[in-house]
Amino acid sequence: MNKSEIFSFLNANPMFHLATVEGNKPHVRAMLLYRADEDGIVFHTGTMKDVNRQLLANPEVELCFNNYQTNVQIRVSGTVKLLDDLNFKKEVVENRAFLKPWIEERGYGMLAVYRIKNGTATIWTMETNFAPKEFIKL
Repeated sequence: MNKSEIFSFLNANPMFHLATVEGNKPHVRAMLLYRADEDGIVFHTGTMKDVNRQLLANPEVELCFNNYQTNVQIRVSGTVKLLDDLNFKKEVVENRAFLKPWIEERGYGMLAVYRIKNGTATIWTMETNFAPKEFIKL
C-alpha cells in the first residue's frame, strides 16, 4: 500500500485503538477517526478524560486500524499535537452530531482535537504475518 491507499483504508475503517502510556503503564482504548489525509490523522476526545491528560503528558502514541473481513491491520505510530483552532473544532462538531449537546452544555473548551502528522505506518495481513515489517512514512 502507498500513502494514499493507507489514508483511504483509515477513512474506510474509522474505528481504531489508541495506545498511550502513563508512567510505565500502557492504556489502550477504542477511538473514532475524524479524518486521515495529507494534513494528518485527526481524532478528538474530551478535555476531562484520562486519555487527554495522557496525551498532553506523553504525545507519543500508536493507533491500530483493522478490517476484520479482509484481515488487514495498519498500525500508525507518531506524535500527536493538540489543535487549538476554534473554527476547526466547529467543523468537527458540525460533522459529529453526537457532540452538539455536550458543546451546547459545556462549550468548545471541553473538546480536545489531536493530529498526527508525519507518522509511520506498518501493514499486517495473514499473508505477510512472518515477513519483515515495512515502514511507510505518512
